Amino acid sequence: MGHRKLSSPRRGSAGLRPRKRAEELLPTPRSWPDLQLEKPTLLGFIGYKVGMTHVIMVDDRETSPHYGKEIYMPVTILETPPIVPLALRVYVRDALGEPQAYTELWAESPQGLRLEKAIGKFFKPNVSKKDEIWKKIEAVKDRIEFVRLVVATQPHKIPSLGKKKPDLAEVQIAGGGIDERLNYALSVLGKEVSVDQAFKEGQLVDVIGVTKGKGFAGVIKRYGVVELPKWHKHRKGSRKVGARGPSIPTPSYVPQPGKMGFHRRTEYNKRILKIGTDSNMINPLGGFPHYGLVRNTYLVIQGSLMGAVKRPLFLRYPIRPTWTPKGAPEIKYIDLSSKQG
Repeated sequence: MGHRKLSSPRRGSAGLRPRKRAEELLPTPRSWPDLQLEKPTLLGFIGYKVGMTHVIMVDDRETSPHYGKEIYMPVTILETPPIVPLALRVYVRDALGEPQAYTELWAESPQGLRLEKAIGKFFKPNVSKKDEIWKKIEAVKDRIEFVRLVVATQPHKIPSLGKKKPDLAEVQIAGGGIDERLNYALSVLGKEVSVDQAFKEGQLVDVIGVTKGKGFAGVIKRYGVVELPKWHKHRKGSRKVGARGPSIPTPSYVPQPGKMGFHRRTEYNKRILKIGTDSNMINPLGGFPHYGLVRNTYLVIQGSLMGAVKRPLFLRYPIRPTWTPKGAPEIKYIDLSSKQG
């Protein structure tokens, strides 16, 4: 077996198991960075994938051999209309030391948000009980662990999406003390929050999303198994494993065909190159394929991102940043040529 281990390494990454479909189209973070910011700030935002283009920018990485020179960079465009905080949610530690939701304050939803599609028509806000809920929060202020906001997107502001049901997510607030975070949450409840209130140009973010679904795939595409030679003794097929082994049942680490794609994935340390409001500076001739024209605030993210066009992606402050950019890079040129082929 020693020879087999050398010539036939295992296929597939154990870090990506289980290879199952994502539970929700908009996954939310399972952990948040512990940041020491001057003032309360939302640690996340939601955007919709538009498409890709490329830019010519000046490399501002001091350790790069191309520092100070113009470089070609592929970029992904995200359309980010303002989000609306709907509820304030407070977490405290229980007897076992685990954070538990203690109470929440729901505001009246703005007109045209279609919140009943996302929550249900029987939901009613409790903003009328604000004083009572605030007394409960004051009583446990020294035990408060997290202050978070339940936010909703406004897809009706993006005609290209063709959807009215908002996407909901929970976003943590960091910076300042507990009193400052609570007051900030109350000040933005029921109002629009733009992306430039959460992120700034040049900074790093983690992007959480769901990959494209590929359907039923074989072991060649799904695991990268080497195809068998196509000679007469392999008459039973070449795009398959040579043997699954003698074990019954077959071990889970043996490559087998099955559903592929539509997985939850996180890409770390993607850089925001530009935050813009003038859509004429980003829309190519004929619009983006399968999307159309950008009409709201947008982000230009360095590199590629997971998921299909129009898919919601969650942006979070980096949990393990590799470096801290000093500011936004200088972009010399944005390609606006037609993407229609």
